[in-house]
Amino acid sequence: MHKHSGRQIVIYDYNKSRSGDVAKKFLGNLDGYLHTDGYAGYNKLTKVTHCNCWAHVRRKFHEAIIVDSGNSIAKTARNYCDKLFSIEWEFDRLTTEERFNERLTQEKPVFEAFWSWAEKIVPTVLPKTQLGKAFEYAFKRRKFLGNYFKDSDCAISNNAAENAIRPFTVGRKNWLFSDTPKGAGASADIYSIVESAKANGLDVFKYSELLLTVLPGMEFLTNPDILEELLPWNESVQKICKAI
Repeated sequence: MHKHSGRQIVIYDYNKSRSGDVAKKFLGNLDGYLHTDGYAGYNKLTKVTHCNCWAHVRRKFHEAIIVDSGNSIAKTARNYCDKLFSIEWEFDRLTTEERFNERLTQEKPVFEAFWSWAEKIVPTVLPKTQLGKAFEYAFKRRKFLGNYFKDSDCAISNNAAENAIRPFTVGRKNWLFSDTPKGAGASADIYSIVESAKANGLDVFKYSELLLTVLPGMEFLTNPDILEELLPWNESVQKICKAI
């Protein structure tokens, strides 16, 4: 998902393994920007420009505050994260070019100030503590945490992907009967359609009804290009299925 795009798509893919090879196979030779959390398996994708997530960094420092509520270092670190998100929120309605320039002017100085401060603080922090682990998490991903400055359509976090995953994870216990790979794969396909419809502002029932009515009469197996007519951002689909 890309909140600045007029075409939103959510794709779920089932696999028994969490190996980085799974992502490599799924994404193939993708050479664009990839937003992820800090899972090391994604490093197997060597052609992409990795963009790691500041929300995860913030969460680590927030956890350090919970463990030690009086820790001013953890609070300062979290405040830096909050400042980045606060500035980023102000750019939400800007054009691509405007957002690129304003990030460099307003946001990057805060970004650089955080690392300058952190480099001085880290030697004073015990590595085995929650705060020490938070700094370790951030520094391990430092080279990827600034890549969103390279393209203004990149995001400061991968919250969009995490939010898209949430409906599937919340309902997981409701379909324990899907105890085969085919069943899990079918669930993933259905959820891909449902969440993509929602992401593009469609009424899920209307869109599902349209697909079930029209698809049986389409020769999409021999001519897959005609499926473009039923994609959720198609102008006709938007008119018929737009959520009220």
